[in-house]
Amino acid sequence: MLEIVWLAAWVAAGSALGGLARFFVSGLVARAFGETFPWGTMIVNVSGAFAIGVLAALARRQGVLTLPEAWPIAVTGFLGSYTTVSSFSLQTLALAREGEWFRAAGNIALSLALCLTAAALGMAAALELTGGSGP
Repeated sequence: MLEIVWLAAWVAAGSALGGLARFFVSGLVARAFGETFPWGTMIVNVSGAFAIGVLAALARRQGVLTLPEAWPIAVTGFLGSYTTVSSFSLQTLALAREGEWFRAAGNIALSLALCLTAAALGMAAALELTGGSGP
């Protein structure tokens, strides 16, 4: 019972940090590029996908991410709070409701393609750096 409480505390800590990171990164990108297209959410989700690819590859390696708290704080907590399918969904819906069908479709296609590519590249980079095998 105590172990699950500690893991939940690690998830909460990671979530707090991930939420703050999303707030700052998304805001910075939105201020730099404007808000006519959800670039902030896109950058957050793509960078989060890359990071989860790296962490998934590292988790395969002996001796890396072996602490029981590592995955809950880094992936479930931090990346779970940092990346945001809910904001992506709401922003895409807003574009569609405003008649911006091309931008809405572009957001869907670009998000899917870039996030999958980023996760694969993150995994490949980590595996290459650690001498592991491919995804």
